[in-house]
Amino acid sequence: MRIFLSELAENKLLDLTDYLLRKWNLKVKNDFIDKFSNKINQISLYPESCIQSNDFDGLYKCVVTKQTTFYYRVDFIKKEIEIITIFDTRQTPDKLSQDL
Repeated sequence: MRIFLSELAENKLLDLTDYLLRKWNLKVKNDFIDKFSNKINQISLYPESCIQSNDFDGLYKCVVTKQTTFYYRVDFIKKEIEIITIFDTRQTPDKLSQDL
């Protein structure tokens, strides 16, 4: 399946990786990117391998790390997966509702 990031998810990923590099170091940033890439590979092979969101119909929730989750939707007809947003789980859930 083809996977792509929404503009919002792309911006959040860039912000997050910049933050990891500034506050921690290159190794932490690269470790996160590896975990994120592994999850992308997982859902490309098994789109329904992550749990469906109880709060948002039609979306799946993929936990990358304890602090980071992304939400995506699957279009089986077009064979596409769109990552809608990347969410820092330390934020209030209200902020997630604004993104979705």
